[in-house]
Amino acid sequence: QNSYSTKYLIHTLTYKHTFCSQRKREIERDMASDLNRRIASSFLVLIIAMLNGHNKVYSKCDFEAIFNFGDSNSDTGGFWAAFPAQSGPWGMTYFKKPAGRASDGRLIIDFLAKSLGMPFLSPYLQSIGSDFRHGANFATLASTVLLPNTSLFVTGISPFSLAIQLNQMKQFKVKVDESHSSDQPESKKMLPSRNVFGKSLYTFYIGQNDFTSNLASIGVDGVKQYLPQVIGQIAGTIKEIYGIGGRTFLVLNLAPVGCYPAILTGYTHTSADLDKFGCLIPVNKAVQYYNALLNKTLSETRTELKDATVIYLDTHKILLDLFQHPKSYGMKHGIKACCGHGGRPYNFDQKIFCGNTKVIGNSSATAKACRDPHNYVSWDGIHATEAANHHISMAILDGSISYPPFTLNNLCPP
Repeated sequence: QNSYSTKYLIHTLTYKHTFCSQRKREIERDMASDLNRRIASSFLVLIIAMLNGHNKVYSKCDFEAIFNFGDSNSDTGGFWAAFPAQSGPWGMTYFKKPAGRASDGRLIIDFLAKSLGMPFLSPYLQSIGSDFRHGANFATLASTVLLPNTSLFVTGISPFSLAIQLNQMKQFKVKVDESHSSDQPESKKMLPSRNVFGKSLYTFYIGQNDFTSNLASIGVDGVKQYLPQVIGQIAGTIKEIYGIGGRTFLVLNLAPVGCYPAILTGYTHTSADLDKFGCLIPVNKAVQYYNALLNKTLSETRTELKDATVIYLDTHKILLDLFQHPKSYGMKHGIKACCGHGGRPYNFDQKIFCGNTKVIGNSSATAKACRDPHNYVSWDGIHATEAANHHISMAILDGSISYPPFTLNNLCPP
């Protein structure tokens, strides 16, 4: 009996010890899990606070809207609202479908709008689904600064030159004023406030088509002859917008088009014309001439418009570095297009643009998109990928490529 009791007692104590040990481990595990949850929760709160803090850097600005003037580098759907619908693979990265943009995804203007807490800009020419409460986009693909002297269907130049875009802006302002004078609330539902024009950011990314459209026919020297006129028109447009209330202007300079696959395949040259990165030296020198003159002219405009902020953005600097050193940005290909036909070294064929299929010789050929646009600087031989646009946008936002130096906080009106 005593032996049985002793065994029972030992068994009970062993069971209790085992149970307690298990329970202790469970409690410790629960406590650790709870601690981990609390740490994770605190970390999440910290991250949200940091993100909110980051956004506040830009949300402190009093900018209520953005009004953009440009070409395909900043067109968010204007051209495709006026002409036949866009097809794939455009928009494949971010939108997962064609979104009226000449890229695989977002443009610089998209990143800027979001950084300022605004939605993507609606194209002025888009009649359905537009929201103009935070501005409008007057840019259209193939637009020029100077009035075009030819047809869209002959050379591909858009009829919506900078002068037309300025007139659209003026008409937009008139319609906003009329709508706010109306007793019909529905008429102003998707429009900005009447006093928005003095509290807006005016962005210009245009001039590339003026430079490239005649390059093959008249050469670099011929193009340089009218570049001062192009720049004068941009400065004149800024002054006109200033006259109707605009006070803050961002002007993006001309890209290093001598590194574009489309120019490298379309402009007659020899190997001596190429730098060590494979870009056209005479073309990029002409671009540098244009940019220096643009910077000088904007400086003069800044002096003339005493209470205006006129900023020159050297986006050329970042894009050139992307073409020359793509690996420094986590990319692989500089002067090779993602979407095109022809393979190495440029993957670009003047006869077949991105997404198109044509018969060449006795066979059919399609300009297809690569599977990894994030590894490319050039989307289609003419425009930048979303990845490249993102890098340029970050440089704009941190103020590292602006003249005079600024951050967005300093740009905010009082």
